[in-house]
Amino acid sequence: MKKPSSKIREEITKLQDQLRAAETREAERIGRIALKAGIGEIDIDEAELQAAFEEIASWFRGGKAASTGKRNAGDGRITGETSATLASGASAGGPGEA
Repeated sequence: MKKPSSKIREEITKLQDQLRAAETREAERIGRIALKAGIGEIDIDEAELQAAFEEIASWFRGGKAASTGKRNAGDGRITGETSATLASGASAGGPGEA
């Protein structure tokens, strides 16, 4: 038996709500940890910070850290645009921010 489109839309809406709630919980958890580590006091570009977080995530997954930007000559910092986007609620001023 096939579901009517209205039922499918309801399920999609519920799943989107669940996804937003999960992303908010994850963002708040990571945010608390970052603040405890003193990240909030560091003046750093969001793209550089995201690249650093991506390297950390890769490290925890056991893979090689994949650079999302160009390395500056001599200083080892990563700059440039990142290919991934921040999770909903994780960006500055986003919903669910504590």
